[in-house]
Amino acid sequence: MHFIPPKMVCETGILADDHSSIAGPQKDPLIVSSSQMWPPLPSTSPLVPPTSNTTTSSGGAAEEGIKEQQLCIREFQPSDQETARRIFYEGIKERIPSSAFRGLKYQPLLQCIYALLTLICFVVTNSLVLASCMPIILLGMRYYYSRKIILHHLECALRTDMSDIEQYYMKQPGSCFWVAVLDGKVVGIVAARGNEEDNVVELRRMSVDSNYRGKGIAKALGRKVLEFAMLNHYSSIVLGTTAVKIAAHKLYESLGFKHVGVVENHTVPGMTHSLLERMFFQLRYHRYCLQLREE
Repeated sequence: MHFIPPKMVCETGILADDHSSIAGPQKDPLIVSSSQMWPPLPSTSPLVPPTSNTTTSSGGAAEEGIKEQQLCIREFQPSDQETARRIFYEGIKERIPSSAFRGLKYQPLLQCIYALLTLICFVVTNSLVLASCMPIILLGMRYYYSRKIILHHLECALRTDMSDIEQYYMKQPGSCFWVAVLDGKVVGIVAARGNEEDNVVELRRMSVDSNYRGKGIAKALGRKVLEFAMLNHYSSIVLGTTAVKIAAHKLYESLGFKHVGVVENHTVPGMTHSLLERMFFQLRYHRYCLQLREE
């Protein structure tokens, strides 16, 4: 495999449909092309940083003259280390309430157990008030265990690859780390970790600052990984996620990824597998794959 370091891009349109223009030895024809998976983002519609809706005394008109900015995706630089770690930390930390509350929607067995415990509480105490408090106590326990395990998982990540991004991604063949810059600020991150033995690259650590979401930044970062994989002749891109929010899964599908499986009761660092932990914390690990070319 010929590793070609990606250049800095200052536009959201990433790849042309003419794949013969890509340098390097020619391989099997691509199964997918960028134009088949998504329409190109117009470069004439730059992103605008979030602003508050201030009104004027003349009739409540919104403030005018917002400075338009162009999204720039470039390679990671050592000066980006702390900002990248912060964006990653805040993005994963947001999953605590999602795992605790939204995640219960996909755990019917636990729903039945919680309902049974609530019924037992009512039968034993004969108190409607105590029985009514039982669901609140159970949800509180779910939040406690979600926070405990996810924060421990974060600490492990911040001690491994996110502790030295330059060494782990930028100096490793077949791997790279990018940041999205808007208005001179790093507002998003994404990484690619290559596996030359399987000729597969993994999309990792994608996260966007919460103040800049809904502007197509995550999709542009995903396309950058696709460009990287195509330039370096990887056969496919894979990713795994424990995200509960539907928006995250729709993003992957919009990039052309196919859902290839889900692992119930996924294990992450920090889990003890105690009975209480299994009752109040469970993760579903979704696997996605984007096939680029046949081997």
